Amino acid sequence: MFLPTTIKEVRQLGWDYIDVILFTGDAYIDHPAFGAAVVGRLLEAEGYRVAIVPQPNWRDDLRDFTKLGAPRLFFGVSAGAMDSMVNHYTANIRLRSNDAYTVGGKAGFRPDYAATVYCQILKRLYPHIPVVVGGIEASLRRLTHYDYWSDSLKPSMLVESGADLLIYGMGERVVQQVARAMRNGYNAKLLRKINQVAFLADKSYVERLDPDTTKILHSFEECRRDKRAFGENFVEEETLSNVMEPVTTLVEQVGERYVVVTPPNTTLTTEELDHSFDLPYERAPHPRYRGKGDIPAWEMIKHSINIHRGCFGGCAFCTISAHQGKFINSRSERSILAEVERVVKMPDFKGYLSDVGAPSANMYRMGGKNTDACRKCRRPSCLHPRLCPNLNNDHRPLLALYEKVRAVKGVKKAFIGSGIRYDLFDDSPYLETVVRHHTSGRLKVAPEHTEEHVLNLMRKPPFAMFERLNRDFKDICAREGLRYQLIPYFISSHPGCREADMKALAERVLGRLHFDLEQVQDLTPTPMTLSSVMFYTGENPYTREKVYVARSQDDKRRQKAYFFRDGRVGAPQRKGGAAEKRPAKRFQHKPTKK
Repeated sequence: MFLPTTIKEVRQLGWDYIDVILFTGDAYIDHPAFGAAVVGRLLEAEGYRVAIVPQPNWRDDLRDFTKLGAPRLFFGVSAGAMDSMVNHYTANIRLRSNDAYTVGGKAGFRPDYAATVYCQILKRLYPHIPVVVGGIEASLRRLTHYDYWSDSLKPSMLVESGADLLIYGMGERVVQQVARAMRNGYNAKLLRKINQVAFLADKSYVERLDPDTTKILHSFEECRRDKRAFGENFVEEETLSNVMEPVTTLVEQVGERYVVVTPPNTTLTTEELDHSFDLPYERAPHPRYRGKGDIPAWEMIKHSINIHRGCFGGCAFCTISAHQGKFINSRSERSILAEVERVVKMPDFKGYLSDVGAPSANMYRMGGKNTDACRKCRRPSCLHPRLCPNLNNDHRPLLALYEKVRAVKGVKKAFIGSGIRYDLFDDSPYLETVVRHHTSGRLKVAPEHTEEHVLNLMRKPPFAMFERLNRDFKDICAREGLRYQLIPYFISSHPGCREADMKALAERVLGRLHFDLEQVQDLTPTPMTLSSVMFYTGENPYTREKVYVARSQDDKRRQKAYFFRDGRVGAPQRKGGAAEKRPAKRFQHKPTKK
């Protein structure tokens, strides 16, 4: 049974009320890779009646927002699996012509700033019903943030949306606590005690907070007046969100009110994560889409397996650690293999798992050797500027898992489609195993750049490590008689990168190493990343060193043009040439899970 999406489906279930109604900017796919389905199934498992309204029409008479009436507990709102502005616009702020999370891949089925728009409509129609907003768009906009699309600082989403509560990060544990706190109506006292939520409060509430566990940030107005104040806020936010046992509440004034962000939860246990993946999903799009075309995001992941959450790479441009956390939360082998068995039984499965991976493919069961040292650590990355000596980067548990996946009857090949962190490699046969057994012919890695000063600002390893990987990859392929390709990702226009740096990259990668690049990215500064802070402020907030920024679209286009050939290696394209016309693929290690 799918969760109901219409009043007809609700009546077929014999319900005379609904506890929670979820609004999402994505099509409804009942699968653990899609947030609305996960939240709905978790609440259902707790005994709540849950309905989903996917991609409501916000431009007509708003009947999609009223067709199911008012829920008994609350409305839940999410923009979907991607920030709606990243979903809508290229790095050059041109409107995209498609949407991977919509049937037929059609664009135009969600508004800009979708979570804010949905919340505003619901609060206008149902002013007395609580609205809880979550998902990646809300998570990364929980405090003052730089918004690339308006080229301005925006306050917390709570201020503009009117939502009563914001859940940030991965919401499994939190949403169940929120539902319990609302069993007998909106209870602000209970809700404000929950970790990993944000809300608006008055001055008297803030004055009662424990000063030993409260950090007062610069106000929104201060950040607008002084870019350095905004950078200082970011350093506090990133540092405190990456501690193992967080206790600090963040407070940021906006006008006469205060945004209060309670500490994040500790990492989910393996049992909790398994429970989330083991719920009775239909593992398919809702029947309402039958005959209307494919949903590209579903086609991409339907035969894939997500083995863990989180990433300790801490890349400056990436939102994974800000949303999923730095500490790795791995599923059990039992849960993973049970999901493989379910995929094998799918009618259209032909024997090929498209990915057995995660945000970074090879961090399964990795963490600190000495957890006491991890409790004291404040580093945003376990890999930069160098691999942490306390990190256990043993690949043996992952290699054992791969072997068991390969042994499942019906699996011909299990590919690794996620990006691999080659700066994690130890002396194990990991690379050789992946090349021999888990490569579809193209192995993806992300060196991002070649120039050391740019890589340092990106928090990425030296390019020499990629060159070594390239040699090792070629040696394995030659030894095994494989005609495989190494597919590197690169980024242009990152803070610190000048046109001369792109020329050097092109000469090194296109010229000396002879790569023909297909998957390239002109940086999109997304909220709550170090890269976006440097882009806006023009300095590194940790060191206060000035950083060159390619701000204009002409500058960005010139940098990206070095990725393509025009008779000469790395030469910029003529205006209107291939570099202008060729669409850029978004940079993602992996489609965001939930």
